[in-house]
Amino acid sequence: MKAVVVHGAGDLRVDTRPDPEPGPGEVLLAPEWGGICGSDVHYWKNGASGTALLRHPLVLGHEVAGRIAGLGAAVTGLEVGTAVTVHPAELVGDAHLPDRIAGRTNLHPRIRYFGSAAFDPHTDGGFCQLRTVRADQIRVLPDGVDTFSGALAEPLAVAMHAVSRAGDLRGRDVLVNGSGPIGALVVAAAKHAGASSVTASDIAETSLDMARAMGADATVNVGSEALPDDVEIAFEASGAPAALGPVLRATARGGTVVQVGNLPGAAVSAVLGDLVTRELTWVGSYRFVEEISDALTAMAGGLDVTPVVSHRFPIDAAAEALAAAATPGTGKVMLELR
Repeated sequence: MKAVVVHGAGDLRVDTRPDPEPGPGEVLLAPEWGGICGSDVHYWKNGASGTALLRHPLVLGHEVAGRIAGLGAAVTGLEVGTAVTVHPAELVGDAHLPDRIAGRTNLHPRIRYFGSAAFDPHTDGGFCQLRTVRADQIRVLPDGVDTFSGALAEPLAVAMHAVSRAGDLRGRDVLVNGSGPIGALVVAAAKHAGASSVTASDIAETSLDMARAMGADATVNVGSEALPDDVEIAFEASGAPAALGPVLRATARGGTVVQVGNLPGAAVSAVLGDLVTRELTWVGSYRFVEEISDALTAMAGGLDVTPVVSHRFPIDAAAEALAAAATPGTGKVMLELR
């Protein structure tokens, strides 16, 4: 089979690897589509994503969907040929969490994630033509959701989890700062959750176009315009420390800011005074719990998130696909893996 493998910073190859066989409790997945995430780009460009350092070759990809190609022993309730996506997280060790975060499995201290170098040995991802997957990580695609859209369920789940962190959005005015693929999906998730109005902001007009396509009622190019005043709930999806001050200032007194974009792991300079004087609630949002199932339900109900896609590449053009995904203002880049 073919697999998209990063061997080191700047060293991406489409390797040939032996076909895997599913073990007990496993499914053999034949991925058809994969979406490129920022972490995939970081592994390729830097040999690291956050604190996860690349020590060995790693198959990239955690946003994938395809069809079941085989079943291991003791797997029931699934059939060969079924269209599915994957919940990419696997808890390591004791799954018990303190009562204060009971059920929030995304906060488990040790999680293996598809396409991650956080552990040694690394956890290969799904940018390959065959991948064994634990049966409990399989999510069947509902009628009307094809594998192309199914590969977008994982990033939509990230957006839906962020929206859930803000509380009830029905009838509320919302700002989404940073309109890349995740920000645009937050726009869609906020509208799906009943937000009265959503304003999206970015410095790239192509990103603002994507946000409008996903339902934004208004857009602001922060390269030349100021953010609106007194929004009830803000989602900061850019991860840029310089954006924190303006977003906090734009949020109404007593309002809520949900941090969706990954902030740097090192010291940064940021203007945070309004967090205190405006008595804001600033909460983090990390991956998702089971919102991937909610994402599939929303898609089956008619939520079309494919406007976030800007490029499609075959697996043999993976290097070009990663380069496109690294270009500012680019939407979601998809790899055809079959």
